[in-house]
Amino acid sequence: MTLRLAVRSVLIDQNKLLLVNAWKSKLSTLWCAPGGGVNAGESLPDNLVREVQEETGLTIAVGQPCLVNEFHNPRKGFHQVEVFFRCELTDGSLDENWIDPGGVVSIRRWFSREEAKRANIKPSSLTTLAWGNGLGYDSLEHIVF
Repeated sequence: MTLRLAVRSVLIDQNKLLLVNAWKSKLSTLWCAPGGGVNAGESLPDNLVREVQEETGLTIAVGQPCLVNEFHNPRKGFHQVEVFFRCELTDGSLDENWIDPGGVVSIRRWFSREEAKRANIKPSSLTTLAWGNGLGYDSLEHIVF
């Protein structure tokens, strides 16, 4: 089984949470926090700054970890562990013409707390945690497509 480490940003600005739709086909209703796979030899915060810049065009400052999430696809032997960090926007604004150089993120947008409660967001605890505090852990769940 392959184990992948990823980092994700919990970024709230003006009381709205930044989420991305990371499906090339733009057909999914699933939203997640921006971020991605870790490159060996780079710190987790450095990886997260790079990933958020690539996916959104925004510059962030990385704060403390706030959630560890893991999911897997047993049919494909895939297991991912994600470390979420509280972040602060330091520069930029969303541009609808921004193109993710990796070609993964198709849509990025800010969600109010009420909009986030109604959205299909993974991990499920993200909405509660984003406007809360402390450290959370989501145990292993099957990947959602």
